[in-house]
Amino acid sequence: MESESTVTTCYRHPKVESHVRCTRCDRYICPDCMREAAVGHQCVECVREGARSVRQARTAFGGRITAVPLVTYVLIGLNVLAYLGELIRPEIVDRFGMLGSGLVDANGGHYLWEYPYPPDLTAEGLANGEWYRLLTGTFLHMPVTDGSFGILHIVMNMVCLWNLGRTVESQLGRVRYLALYLLSALGGSVLVLLIAPDELTVGASGAIFGLGAAYYVMARRLGADMESVNRFMIGLVLWMALSAPLTSWQGHLGGLLTGGVVTLSYAYAPRDGRRALMQAVTCGALLLLLAVCASAKVAQFTVS
Repeated sequence: MESESTVTTCYRHPKVESHVRCTRCDRYICPDCMREAAVGHQCVECVREGARSVRQARTAFGGRITAVPLVTYVLIGLNVLAYLGELIRPEIVDRFGMLGSGLVDANGGHYLWEYPYPPDLTAEGLANGEWYRLLTGTFLHMPVTDGSFGILHIVMNMVCLWNLGRTVESQLGRVRYLALYLLSALGGSVLVLLIAPDELTVGASGAIFGLGAAYYVMARRLGADMESVNRFMIGLVLWMALSAPLTSWQGHLGGLLTGGVVTLSYAYAPRDGRRALMQAVTCGALLLLLAVCASAKVAQFTVS
């Protein structure tokens, strides 16, 4: 007497005969649903579930490991696009550069701040409520024909951003890296506001000095050979000092200090479930401090 054989089919495709089971859920799967596993094959649902349950690898600072420095590429692209905009419309620098307080007339002439100011002049800068300048100025650079650097200003900054940014982003991850960059840029602008509010400044140098500080702190935290790192840091500080007559040393110093504080919070936060929270709280507190300092300084402009 012969026994009738039972036909088995794929659980996702009932019309397709199958004789292979998923090694995880034991259901029959057809070739279209098979995914190679360490042992045998798994179905697409088990592979998806396994990917969700596997803990993603992170760096020593809590960032997700990424192979492509996407944020660095985007930041360089934004700086280059802004510079192209300056070439087409040079007035962008006056309109969006970092400026604490100033006066402008109907013909576009610029004057130092005084309060109260004559009726034929209009306030400009943060004194006129243009708070966006704290960040927009950090994406602008000296025009080709202006100053001692000209086009070298953006070229040097972008080369530094390329070299430092890729290293720092790979260790911090995209979110922490972007927070570091923007806070460093903001810290540089705020120190310019506090010390030299009448000066129009542009450039990504403050943010880049913040990345330099981050590179130093990260190297110490990871136990790297500090000889070359110390030489780099000494060179960075020397450049800030030597270039002070030609550049905004206030922006450089503000970015350096802010970047150092942010990265210290990344490097020495407790390595448990509180790490991300502690890092976020520190960044938030620093942002609040910068906002309070900026607001207090701007309030002084209208005190006669």
